[in-house]
Formats: sequence, structure tokens, C-alpha cells
Amino acid sequence: MASIFNQQTLDFFSHSEAQTRRLGMRLGELLEGGEVIALQGELGSGKTRWAQGVGQGLQVGQAVTSPTFTLVNEYSGRLTLYHIDLYRINHAAEALAFGLEDYLYDDGVCLIEWAERVTRIIPADRLWITFYHLDETKRRITMHAAGDRYQQLLKDFQYIAFRARSSI
Repeated sequence: MASIFNQQTLDFFSHSEAQTRRLGMRLGELLEGGEVIALQGELGSGKTRWAQGVGQGLQVGQAVTSPTFTLVNEYSGRLTLYHIDLYRINHAAEALAFGLEDYLYDDGVCLIEWAERVTRIIPADRLWITFYHLDETKRRITMHAAGDRYQQLLKDFQYIAFRARSSI
């Protein structure tokens, strides 16, 4: 269980869809398997663009698309990516019924859009990313790491993604 003393936050801006994808790709490059990444934000705020970038970072060989109607898309790459979209889920019980817990504790990467709908069943140690729609192209992105593993991941992401701003 993560404690309040074992958390770290990173807050930054993305100025385009391409930049959001590149930032997601930088995170994907760092993933080792078994991570739970929760995405929160209104429609059009950048969650799926981020997921596409994570797929690139995991060397997924196909286009990552939103699984709104199927709930889960599974992609093979350097690691298995489980891209889960809970937009159509109304209660945590529905997520449990389709087997969400199986994905949460798998060796692949579990990336969940609309994660706020099932907060109580997502592990306390996780990376929570919130997207804010500021204007047509600009987004504010807040990454909150809970747990030692995710704090280190966030530190590594901050180093790799922002060490050379011109590469973003």
C-alpha cells in the first residue's frame, strides 16, 4: 500500500498531439512490465494520443486505437500492452465482471483510460496521469506516482523526457 509520504508528482504542458505521443513514447521506453498506468481526463484531452505513444515506446507493431467498444485491446511488442477503456463502464462491479483484475496483475503493461471510474480496485501503487484540455492544441499533464517503483519510473521519465527539450 502506498503512503502519502511515498508519492511524487510531475506537472507539465504538451503543445500538440505529436508532443503528447512523443511523451507517451518516452514513458513506454522505460516500462519493464507489470505496471499499472491510470489515465484520467475529459474526452479529447489526450489520453489516447498518450496511449499511442506508449505503444510506440513498447515497439508495438500496429496502430494503437481506443478500445471504447471492446473495452480491452491487447498489443504485442517488447511487452504486452493492455489498453483498457472504461468509458462505457458505470460501476467497478462491471469492470470486475469482465476481468479487469486479471490485467492489473499481469506481467504486461496495463494502461487504463477513464480509470477514475474504478479507483477503488486499481492498486494503490500505480502511475496516475491526468490530462487537462486547455485549448485546441495545448494540454496540461499531471503525473502522480504512488509507490517506490512508480516514483523511480517518474524520475527516469522526467530525466529522459525533459533532459533535451528540443527532442520533445
